[in-house]
Amino acid sequence: MGGGITTEHLGHDKHEPVANAAGNTRNGRSRKTLKGEFGELPIEIPRDRHGSFAPQLIPKHQTRWAGFDDKILSLYARGMTVREIQSHLEE
Repeated sequence: MGGGITTEHLGHDKHEPVANAAGNTRNGRSRKTLKGEFGELPIEIPRDRHGSFAPQLIPKHQTRWAGFDDKILSLYARGMTVREIQSHLEE
């Protein structure tokens, strides 16, 4: 489940040096396991040094993802192929 901490959130690109040493920077990823009708899904969530990054798709501290299967079926019903859905989820 891709993505990462955005340039907008940190104020600089991934490999750009930070002018202010006290500024916020990327700090790896943390792991959590989502639970839902589909079973369990291990994911990695990007984090920053200040702990201010808030994931949009799955909020902090949330491990249950109710309705996930319904959303996937809805995408399939709208004509997306399985590969398109998989690619969409990986973005």
